[in-house]
Amino acid sequence: MTVIIGVDPHKATHTAVAVDAKEQELDRVRVRATRRQLEQLRKWAEPYGERVWAIESAGGLGYLLAQQLVGAGERVVDVPATLASRVRLLGTGRSDKNDPNDARSVAIAALRAPRLAEVQPADHAAVLRLLAKRNLDLGHERNRTTNRLHVMLCELVPGGIPKELTVSKAVSLLDAVKPTTAVDQARYEMACELLDDVRRLDAKKKEMKRRMATAVAASGTTVTDVFCAGPVVACLVVGYTGDVRRFRDRHHFAAYNGTAPVEMSSAGRRVHRLSRRGNRTLNYAIHIVAVGQVRQAHSDGRAYYDRKVKEGKTNREALRALKRRISDAIYRQLVLDATRTR
Repeated sequence: MTVIIGVDPHKATHTAVAVDAKEQELDRVRVRATRRQLEQLRKWAEPYGERVWAIESAGGLGYLLAQQLVGAGERVVDVPATLASRVRLLGTGRSDKNDPNDARSVAIAALRAPRLAEVQPADHAAVLRLLAKRNLDLGHERNRTTNRLHVMLCELVPGGIPKELTVSKAVSLLDAVKPTTAVDQARYEMACELLDDVRRLDAKKKEMKRRMATAVAASGTTVTDVFCAGPVVACLVVGYTGDVRRFRDRHHFAAYNGTAPVEMSSAGRRVHRLSRRGNRTLNYAIHIVAVGQVRQAHSDGRAYYDRKVKEGKTNREALRALKRRISDAIYRQLVLDATRTR
């Protein structure tokens, strides 16, 4: 009999609950998140010879524990937090929100779900994901800093910089400013500090792109063979897709990245609408490729886009159709990479 051990991970503690095939709780334990957490959990689970560990968000807060268990030879599956929450809320009886009930819900979700991603030892895809996430964080930080600089410049000069703010434009504007009051002087100094922050972030983003290009080249992925898919897109795609073999076909991959429309039908009326589901980071990467192809008049993507517009689709609808086509092309390259490295 296979025992499912559901784990609700936290920063300070981990709660584990073991259930059998009939969803009956066998035992529970709570351990502190220390260097002995793996040893304590495995010792507690020794009576259950054939066991599967189900960890909520094994790619997030439960990442370290999941990797430790996999490294110790245990079988581990990743249970999405939304799935575990749905089991807890729809279950009868133990629906209170606490760690043991959460862990039990994770175990039951793993018992019922037909296809859950099995956690694999971290590989080069994890490196690409870390670099991609860092690059996104730097971009968000630069946008916030630039917005603050925009505000400060508008308070110093009427209208500020009307369009996109660049370092050279900001320098020229600040050189022409002559503060006359103590308040203006303080604003001027803060604007200079923000400008230095923008320069620093630009330098970090440039270095990060170099590191991403090196990592993508080392991975040997062919995602960059897709037109307008550079190292940044490859990092996002490979890092956030992981093992492409977990998707049965290109349609499931499109559903995962949000480029496949969702059905909204009722009373015999069939309607398909834009999907807001799926991994939005992957969707963002595909959007970058689609916009790049549309801007290149000689590309096959632009020809496909123009053909859809002539068929009566709006510009947005044509772009969504192109994104789905790009999703299929990326899926083919990922499958090719997986086949080559198998």
